[in-house]
Amino acid sequence: MKARCLVCAVLLATISLSVAACDSARMALEPTASPKTAATATAAPVACVTTPSLWQPSSNELEAQIEGVYRQAGKSVVFISSTVIQYDFFMQPIPQEGSGSGFVYDSAGHIVTNYHVVADADEVSVAFTDGASYPAEVVGEDPATDLAVLHIDPANLPPPLAVADSELLRVGQFVVAIGNPFGLESTLTLGIISALGRVIESPNGRFIGEAIQTDAAINPGNSGGPMLNLLGQVIGVNSQIISPSGASAGIGFAISANTVRRVVPALIAQGRYPHPYLGVNILAITADVKDVLQQAGMAIPVDEGIVVMEVVTGGPAELGGIRGGSRLVQIGRVQVPLYGDIITAINGVPMTSGQDLTLYLDTKASVGDTVQVTVVRAGGELTLPVVLQERPQE
Repeated sequence: MKARCLVCAVLLATISLSVAACDSARMALEPTASPKTAATATAAPVACVTTPSLWQPSSNELEAQIEGVYRQAGKSVVFISSTVIQYDFFMQPIPQEGSGSGFVYDSAGHIVTNYHVVADADEVSVAFTDGASYPAEVVGEDPATDLAVLHIDPANLPPPLAVADSELLRVGQFVVAIGNPFGLESTLTLGIISALGRVIESPNGRFIGEAIQTDAAINPGNSGGPMLNLLGQVIGVNSQIISPSGASAGIGFAISANTVRRVVPALIAQGRYPHPYLGVNILAITADVKDVLQQAGMAIPVDEGIVVMEVVTGGPAELGGIRGGSRLVQIGRVQVPLYGDIITAINGVPMTSGQDLTLYLDTKASVGDTVQVTVVRAGGELTLPVVLQERPQE
């Protein structure tokens, strides 16, 4: 009997210890409030949550901010479907479908996306995260900046996303991309700003300046979707990647928010964006070009600049007094107009190539602006005021 009682006592003690251990483990797993956690929850941007009892606080501030961005901005990111009708040899219609992303720009129902997402589309539709889909009208597009604006008339429109000032961005800042890669709706990826001020090629073969480089995963279907900072503000529109496979290789590019701020209002109001131009046909000076031109008899007193070979009749350069080539010179098999002005700067900013000229005019000037063009003529330097005109439609 004593032995049996001893065994029972041991069993009871063991059970008690096990229960205590389980209680301790449960308490350790339950979240506890701490000054650091409370401060984090207060500082992080938090959107309205319909079921707060199911939400658990994030383990750290970065997670809380990313979750907050997705809750705040995700419903304003849309899935864009486009259809281009092509015809076969027998003139039978063959629909070609494409897809991309976009975001709500304003409360009037305007959606911002890439030009290449909707280029030449016969039909466009916009779908939201709640499954609602609406036909869309392309109200404006600009191939030179790869931006387009759609318009829809939905019953309930999610809130528009705020567009930030991309001049304030810094390399190393965390960024979030939301879009529909490979048709996977509402996908979020995280990365950093890898570089600023990149130059990328536009769909019409020109240059887009101020582009933002990121290592956040961007894949086909992300085009037109927003790149966001951790405050949920749009800092760019995802546009291109560099990749040998066609999928994300950690080098993606977004059109800057300031390009959006400059171009989109014009697309809404006018259907197009008026790009300023100088009206010149130019040749950039390099060491080889300088050597060839000097051998042809033209003095090149500078190491960098752009030679004006021709000016457009009635264009800004001609009206401002800039001179093109005055004599045709045979160089190899080509006749080249030489002895024109050499542009070295605009408003004090050095000009060394056609890319420099295009980017400066597109990002720093507008149609109607007067710019001070520094030229070298007959060995001397002079500055000419030139009133910029709108670049002719292509």
